[in-house]
Amino acid sequence: MERTANITRETSETKISCRLNLDGTGKADIDTGVAFFDHMLNGFARHGLFDLAMHCDGDTEVDCHHTIEDCGIVLGTAIRESAGNKKGIRRFGSCLLPMDETLILCAVDLSGRPYLVFDASFGSDRVGGMDTQMAKEFFYAVSYSAAMNLHLKEMYGENDHHILEAMFKAFAKSLDAAVQYDPRITDVLSTKGSL
Repeated sequence: MERTANITRETSETKISCRLNLDGTGKADIDTGVAFFDHMLNGFARHGLFDLAMHCDGDTEVDCHHTIEDCGIVLGTAIRESAGNKKGIRRFGSCLLPMDETLILCAVDLSGRPYLVFDASFGSDRVGGMDTQMAKEFFYAVSYSAAMNLHLKEMYGENDHHILEAMFKAFAKSLDAAVQYDPRITDVLSTKGSL
């Protein structure tokens, strides 16, 4: 049975619909109004082999902040709901991902406890229509809405496009590893008995 979630969220700043299938093939239908962010979400879907539809009508005439942060809230909620009770999954995932001169480390734990560690720096204020400081805001929103530990570290890098893209791809690969079933795990992978 496919693990899916359909989430909608509407505020005075954004109107978002999202469909996530953790057991997909990497199909993406993304339109957030922020082209570079769309590119990042497309990479997330493709490299995690998730099917993701994300549409946002946001107040981009103000800036990209509300759109990107709220999409993070919705995506995190979709991850949490589609993962269900987490019975039989590996729970942990990590990836060391190179992209040209950049190397990004990502690790996730679907622990039910939200926490973000974000260690990266950027040389410019924005890439395309996306403010670079919104990367941390996005991953914070995802980690808290998904109730996951999420650690992202730039080992090294120079090009901000590469740093951001490698982050989204490394997160995708880490999450994909964490949600995979392991036949040796017959319940949830926790001494507490629940996640």
